[in-house]
Amino acid sequence: MLADVVPFLTCPACGAALRQHDGALRCAAGHSFDVARQGYVNLLTGNARAGTADTAAMVLARDAFLAGGHYAPLARRIADLAAAAITGGLIVDAGGGTGAFLAAVLERIPAATGLVVDVSKHALRRAARVSPRAAAVAWDVWRPLPVRSGAAALVLDVLAPRNGAEFRRILAGDGALLVVSPTPRHLAELVGVLGMISVDARKDERLESSLSTFFGLEARETLDIELRLSAVEAETVVQMGPSARHVDAEALRRRVAALAPPLRATASFALSLYRPIT
Repeated sequence: MLADVVPFLTCPACGAALRQHDGALRCAAGHSFDVARQGYVNLLTGNARAGTADTAAMVLARDAFLAGGHYAPLARRIADLAAAAITGGLIVDAGGGTGAFLAAVLERIPAATGLVVDVSKHALRRAARVSPRAAAVAWDVWRPLPVRSGAAALVLDVLAPRNGAEFRRILAGDGALLVVSPTPRHLAELVGVLGMISVDARKDERLESSLSTFFGLEARETLDIELRLSAVEAETVVQMGPSARHVDAEALRRRVAALAPPLRATASFALSLYRPIT
């Protein structure tokens, strides 16, 4: 619920505290941000970087794929690690999209409150309703986050951009950062045949470099999920991610049609838990 999260938010224009009144969030300086009828708040000032927001089609594809339970093992493991790291407090899901993984964490940690930060209004319409203890705001995670310093018990970053300096600033000293990233094996069986974007083999190295100034790695593990996909599900897994921007829909349909389902692939993720450097 938005009211539970407002005390942790700051005005993106002046940094002052925000208050909810008459369908909007306002600060003492008079800056005002309307609450959309779907429940999320657009705090963006100026324009987000072009091409960064998930489209309506991408969000629909992700909803369909997750509803099939394919990534349920990932959601459960994220919730396990989060529950082992914190007992409650504010969880900021940076680049959290529809909030599906945050919902799993909130279900596991009854004393926690969740905030999804994302640039896609299509995703945020769902994120605002994903849990009675979750709220959603439109914001670009590469910019200074509209969250009070030290307010968060956990920052969750699942397949999303990582702003190490801001994650450290909003985290409490005893908080945690949980990052989920694809390994180079992620969907490797489909990458070539469907024209998907491959995962950079040096992604882990770049992850460490971007966070090492602010965080120390506490634990890392790999989770592999064996997938058996129908033709429709194979199309959906491409359409829900960044490959959707690079693969023509008709060409994708032809490529999938040339394959014999069920299509076998491995979804492979690295789950990394960090603690702030104090």
